[in-house]
Amino acid sequence: MSLTTLTQHFLTGISLGGAYALIAIGYTMVYGILRLINFAHGDIFMMAGYFMIFAMSSLPWQISIPIVIACTILLGFAIERAAYAPLRSAPRMSIMISAIGVSYLLQNLATYLFSALPKPYPEIPFLKRIFQIGSVSASLVTFITPVIAILLVWGLTQLINHTKIGMAMRAVSKDFETSKLMGIKINTVISVTFVIGSALAAVGSILYFTDRMSVNPFSGTLPGLKCFVAAVLGGIGSVPGAMVGGFVIGMFETALVAAGASTFSDAFTFVLLIVMLLFMPTGLFGEKTTDKV
Repeated sequence: MSLTTLTQHFLTGISLGGAYALIAIGYTMVYGILRLINFAHGDIFMMAGYFMIFAMSSLPWQISIPIVIACTILLGFAIERAAYAPLRSAPRMSIMISAIGVSYLLQNLATYLFSALPKPYPEIPFLKRIFQIGSVSASLVTFITPVIAILLVWGLTQLINHTKIGMAMRAVSKDFETSKLMGIKINTVISVTFVIGSALAAVGSILYFTDRMSVNPFSGTLPGLKCFVAAVLGGIGSVPGAMVGGFVIGMFETALVAAGASTFSDAFTFVLLIVMLLFMPTGLFGEKTTDKV
């Protein structure tokens, strides 16, 4: 394999990893606050793809992108208020079952409204512009996806570590009940968490589908599960960990495709999940927990 081909696969891997990282952060943030695996998160990512299809059918991309992000945020917020907020004091299993129900609801709603056939994803001209560096050529989206992912993760860590709402998020993630007693507005913190996660899912959706060019009602299922694995790999609850996990899975998946083992690229992700849970259950950057006696 030539150096040019290796470089091409490397760029593809970090681009895919960047998109996975943005989606994985939504899983890790919600888990950090609610101790909930939001199984509907991949389907919010899928709905963002449909929002872009319909927005760009009548509007230019400069207007469509902010509209898609806003609609995805509203969808995430509505799901949190309708499906999760009423179950705040219920057992965690009830909230998880609700999350699975929301996931199937979104998939079936998309099938009913848009049909199960793949719809072509609109081309965003500036993202599809081809750039050539030496003998390596790739579209702009391939180059900027990891950069956008790193910048957004940096901005998010600044928000979490240096703002009032970030301090409230950290307090709630440490001790939910005590935070409530200290006067922290739990519902506001949780809603902000879902808003941030949904916004990142929308950005990830735009970058991901620009390279794949079609959306169907089940487009969010497998990427969603892979991003959940990325969150576990990095240490669920850790934002930088989710980013690292996304890049690792994107790189390994692309490496398997390059090696001619594309059949096993999906299976590898879930084998990695099993191995991590067996030998490093808290992930690469997860906090070590100790039992109090």
